[in-house]
Amino acid sequence: MNFILTSVLALALAGQAGAAAPSDTPADYPHSLPLSVSGTGGVVAFRLPQSVYLRAATPDLRDLRLFDKDGNKLAFALQRPPAQARTSRSEMPARIFPVTGARGDAQGDDAGGLDIRTGSDGRLLSVTRAARAGEAPGKAELSSLVLDIGQTDAAVNALRFRLPAGTASYHAQVWLEVSDDLKRWEPIGAAALDWLVNSDTQTLANDRIEFEARRFRYARLSWREGAPLLFAGISAESISQTDIAPHAERLVLQAAPGKVGQDLVYQGAVAIPVEKIGLQFSEPNVVLPSVLGRYHELPGRQLGQPSTLSFEPLVRATFYQITQAGRTRSSGDMAVAPLHNAQWVLRPLNGAGGKPALRLVWSPSSVVFLANGKPPYTLAFGRADAAAAAVELEQVAPGFSQGELQTLEQAQAGPLASRQPDSAAPAVAAGAARAAQLRLAALWAVLLLGVGVLGFFAWRLIKQMNDQDKAP
Repeated sequence: MNFILTSVLALALAGQAGAAAPSDTPADYPHSLPLSVSGTGGVVAFRLPQSVYLRAATPDLRDLRLFDKDGNKLAFALQRPPAQARTSRSEMPARIFPVTGARGDAQGDDAGGLDIRTGSDGRLLSVTRAARAGEAPGKAELSSLVLDIGQTDAAVNALRFRLPAGTASYHAQVWLEVSDDLKRWEPIGAAALDWLVNSDTQTLANDRIEFEARRFRYARLSWREGAPLLFAGISAESISQTDIAPHAERLVLQAAPGKVGQDLVYQGAVAIPVEKIGLQFSEPNVVLPSVLGRYHELPGRQLGQPSTLSFEPLVRATFYQITQAGRTRSSGDMAVAPLHNAQWVLRPLNGAGGKPALRLVWSPSSVVFLANGKPPYTLAFGRADAAAAAVELEQVAPGFSQGELQTLEQAQAGPLASRQPDSAAPAVAAGAARAAQLRLAALWAVLLLGVGVLGFFAWRLIKQMNDQDKAP
């Protein structure tokens, strides 16, 4: 019995040892791109072109591999394009209205006794203050400035000052207030303004007052320290950020007859993460309410029954192209959640749309890798049974900021290389499958033999026990 169990265990171990690990070399992938780098950067990026998405065999790009010249695999990470924004700075010249009076008259929550005239659009026309009792005519001095920056929707975050001609050095501490109606003034705070000329006639200037960005139309400037000065110019600065759309790839697919009714079928690629979708019409005027989806083949409910075709709707929209008064308006591209489809099905709802082309739009990912090993490198892809090989970005570019990742050197790709599958590979695979089946059959035979032997010994033991019970 011990001999039988030992034999079973040995066969099992032999079966495990016989199942060799699958090969994973550049020759095992039907498509490849040679990549070259300058050699000056340790971490390099490569934005995946359309050719990779059209030939990759998996939706998550797990069939991508990166090899060096000697065929050694390199670690890499897949990075989605990050969100980017462009910062722009604009200046709006303010109209300046000087106000005379005693120091500190202008500060407060109201108009400070000023006579303010505005136009129907809010434009500031004049700002004056009547002379006070006991004040000699013509002796009033500059006490504050009222500014009108105009009607704008931009948020202002700073004021920039320019000295009048003939003034080189100046120092003051000013108090800034803002208002939208010239009645209630909100204090921003105090700030210092400085212009200093050194011995080399170089001017060191602190000519800006910065504050938290806010929207207002009017500002009031008064002095807490230094002599009041009528500046040659004051500008309001505004900073705005505009989102930058990442690089987008576009693919136009032509229609073919579908399998049901007036359905149209478009052959895409399973690896493309579709983010926008649209139709291109050849007719000048067409409105096409439709549903985009995909087919699913369902097996018969009972043995022998044929399979049925099911339609899964994914996107419902009305696509159109209309020419009116010499101008063409169209539905454009519609944003969708990232979708992966090897085949798209268009089902018209009114049956009158011709055969429009299908336009797919997506943002390609980048391969980020450490340029070690021997260049040139090879990006291989197109093997459906490949296991995922990409690693986390921190394992390739640890400590890199988003700004550094966006400025990485871009590897340069050579021509696409495609090859036919190795004709000997199916025979080798079939031979391996037959060998595995034979090993499995032998293992089951030994197991059944062992069970039979155990049953025989159990029968003998029971028979001996019965014979002993019958003996006198």
